[in-house]
Amino acid sequence: MNIFEALRASHDRQRGYAEALLQTHGDSAERKDAYQRLKAELQAHETAEERCFYIPLMAHDNGVDLSRHAISEHHEMDEMMEELDATEMSSPSWLATAKKLSEKVHHHLKEEEHKFFQAAGKLLDDKQKQTLADDYLTEYDKQLVTA
Repeated sequence: MNIFEALRASHDRQRGYAEALLQTHGDSAERKDAYQRLKAELQAHETAEERCFYIPLMAHDNGVDLSRHAISEHHEMDEMMEELDATEMSSPSWLATAKKLSEKVHHHLKEEEHKFFQAAGKLLDDKQKQTLADDYLTEYDKQLVTA
């Protein structure tokens, strides 16, 4: 498995969790569970991705701007989750923020998969891609346990 395959597996989970969240209603156990799954996945993925993919990419001149942009989008998603945490789930503003978060997640994943991965693929050799995948999966598992 290379780093791109490892990241795509998490991306697929994020898409599913984001879509499931938007199918929930009110202050229900189903909504709480869907949100917690998405939040835990995003947080574990972001931390592991930044440490084991974007930081190493920053060693390359052509990887700096890509990494900064992606990390900035992670921060935007974190701020939306903080807003969700501070809002009653039954509130219309909670659902509006959840929709914005879902849209940001989908935008970010599409951008990574269609733009960032191609650029990164040119900067990293095959051994690095495999090593980064191993590092990412180890860090992701560690983060998910603490989430």
